[in-house]
Amino acid sequence: MTEAVALNIAVLTLSDSRTLAEDRSGDTLVALLEAAGHKLVSRELIPDDVYKMRAVVSQWIADAGVQVILTTGGTGFSGRDSTPEALRPLFDTEIEGFGELFRQVSWQEIGSSTVQSRCLAGLANRTAIFCLPGSTGACKTAWKNILLEQLDSRHRPCNFVGILLNGKQLHS
Repeated sequence: MTEAVALNIAVLTLSDSRTLAEDRSGDTLVALLEAAGHKLVSRELIPDDVYKMRAVVSQWIADAGVQVILTTGGTGFSGRDSTPEALRPLFDTEIEGFGELFRQVSWQEIGSSTVQSRCLAGLANRTAIFCLPGSTGACKTAWKNILLEQLDSRHRPCNFVGILLNGKQLHS
């Protein structure tokens, strides 16, 4: 079996109420990505502010050393939740099936409450951006049911790794 390709991943938590020390969702994503053999290259926690989000994510998109960005928080309907409005304009291409699949998988765990998730994903400058809900459970659901496979170069019939690594196909 071919060896998996380790990706460089940045994690951004969006919260008006948590600190990095209290960021269980961010901690969970870091533990999961590292357990899968990927490398955490940057991690930040900022308030739910459209312009701060765009600034941090834009910097990571422009950095050739960042291949994947995982955000957690700001995808609901309450308060200052504004991740979709902040980050969708940065996408070159939206990965429309991500939000649909997340809500389908999430249905098994939380039923109709999944309609309140506005999680989304996109590609920008050969960087994959996955915007996840802020709950630790939702981060685990997205990772275990979607991201673990789609960020694994060995997953067939397709995965995102070849697209992220300058469009080179890693397998036939």
